[in-house]
Amino acid sequence: MKRAFLAILKRDLAVAGRAGGGGELALVFFLTLVVIVPFALGPDLNLLSRIGPAILWLGALLSVLIGLDRLFQGDEEDGSLDLIRSSALPMELAVLAKALAHWLTTGLPLALVSPLLGLLVALPGEGVLPLVATLLVGTPALSFIGAGVAALAAGLRRGGLIVPVLVAPLTVPVLIFGVSAANAAVGGTVPFLTPFLILCAISLGAIVVGTVAAAAALRSAE
Repeated sequence: MKRAFLAILKRDLAVAGRAGGGGELALVFFLTLVVIVPFALGPDLNLLSRIGPAILWLGALLSVLIGLDRLFQGDEEDGSLDLIRSSALPMELAVLAKALAHWLTTGLPLALVSPLLGLLVALPGEGVLPLVATLLVGTPALSFIGAGVAALAAGLRRGGLIVPVLVAPLTVPVLIFGVSAANAAVGGTVPFLTPFLILCAISLGAIVVGTVAAAAALRSAE
């Protein structure tokens, strides 16, 4: 089972790394959004500093949504899901591998480049590391929540239109506590650890619930 888990993980990482695989597209979208928004808001550095964490988190959320519908749909179309269903590997582990690969190619790169983009939104120096920490622990929730919804839409022809619409409302708590924790680190009214620990709990819950829900949805589609 370990070999099958790693095989799925490596395959999805390789697919995401190809041209148009989704990984680099999400990163380019994130960079574009964060670069454009400061120009739209104007040269008010105080305003940018206040809403900088929100801009970065919103950009990360929208970037993760790109290509999320292809998480299972491509495997459904080429028959890979049928092979996974008939294998000895539990469906939960297969979903875990695919969602983990999605996070490694989208959420993790977004978190790693966020310090550089923090300069564009006048993010204070003391807020850089807390922002990276919130993105590192919060973006897995986006991938696993998305996995649950993507599994439901795997067999639909127009799943690409449905998945972002369904995922976005479910990720609102992640967005709220991610921005709250980042703001708390630069002089908010609550301690940083309070929203940060809640964000960690949301991610842990999303990993468990998203994995189980996606596996159940894929089994019911047999």
